[in-house]
Amino acid sequence: MKKHIPNMITCCNLISGCIATYWAFQTKFELALLFIVIGAVFDFFDGMTARLLHVSSPIGKELDSLADDITFGFAPSAIIFSFLQNMCANAGETSIINDLLPYAAFVMAAFSALRLAKFNLDERQAMGFIGLPTPANALFWGSLIVGAGDFLASSPYSVYGVIAAVFIFSYLLIAEIPMFALKFKTWGWKGNEVKYIFLLTSIILLAFLGVSGLAAVIAWYILLSILTQRK
Repeated sequence: MKKHIPNMITCCNLISGCIATYWAFQTKFELALLFIVIGAVFDFFDGMTARLLHVSSPIGKELDSLADDITFGFAPSAIIFSFLQNMCANAGETSIINDLLPYAAFVMAAFSALRLAKFNLDERQAMGFIGLPTPANALFWGSLIVGAGDFLASSPYSVYGVIAAVFIFSYLLIAEIPMFALKFKTWGWKGNEVKYIFLLTSIILLAFLGVSGLAAVIAWYILLSILTQRK
């Protein structure tokens, strides 16, 4: 029985992603973000449980990627799609271009799948990441639209900015850019300076900015990773 426990937790991640997608299409973005966060919690514990129980398996690895693409690929794309659809509808201009623009959001779901497939085959990502992790990408978009959606919707030109950002973040998912992971071999300051600086500044951003602070934290994570990447 214990060998199935990690896979059951992974399936809870997948179900969370399905529920998040449902709420995204209902334009209930707060609930969609909530279930993405719940999925991220399950995603954290499935791997930990597999290691603790010594029941890691190839099928678990594949199932984890499938679940992640729903929760951290399709669900945030659905949030962006619904948000863009509302923005285009509120613009008052009906045209084929305006009808098609929101579908650009699903480009990110495809790139998320590609990033997850690369991650399964890439042996360089044991203590860090190459490219933006899908959970970080999903949390960025969910918190951005929940926390700053009204601000973005205040300008009709924000549609194009959001779409441009979708393509930028899609690139970051598969970019050959080293990004640090919050994994510690030791707890000392030496060798962990970047991680501790990131954690401290993240607490400050979240305290001052609330939900939208999570998007700021992810943006800061990307910038800090680029600034400190090893040549």
